[in-house]
Amino acid sequence: MRAQERAAPDADELEDALARCYRHLGDREHSVAELRVRLERAKLGAPAIDAALAIVSEQGYLDDARYARMLAEDRRKLDGWGADRIRARLQSAGVDRELIDEVLAGHDAASELEAASALLQRRCRGPLRDDRERQRAFAILIRAGYDSDIAYDAVRAASGARDD
Repeated sequence: MRAQERAAPDADELEDALARCYRHLGDREHSVAELRVRLERAKLGAPAIDAALAIVSEQGYLDDARYARMLAEDRRKLDGWGADRIRARLQSAGVDRELIDEVLAGHDAASELEAASALLQRRCRGPLRDDRERQRAFAILIRAGYDSDIAYDAVRAASGARDD
């Protein structure tokens, strides 16, 4: 009997799970794992959750690959995040490691340095005149998820370019 309950979710519970999925996905993209957690918090049964996630995935509304690409692009462009912070965010969202690696494959050292420099231009108004300002700029980049070598190179470039 237990196996049959798992295979066939209650119709009302499935309808509730689908309504919740559409509402959450209407607000923003979610990973499969994030949406599963939200449905579990609503105390829905596993059969209804599994069926609802399968349905919205088949319909194209739920896709971890799209979620990972969009998050990486948005956080890079809007917030200036580095690859390390993007990786951590995707991992916390339950995205598979292989998919994360694929999404971040285009984030080479040159693009990371370019993004780090752009973040410094937005966040550090004026020249980096002394060690205190350079340390602050370095800390900004580290918190944004840039590798320390990239952060150092970006601060050095910003200092040299602005000291002229």
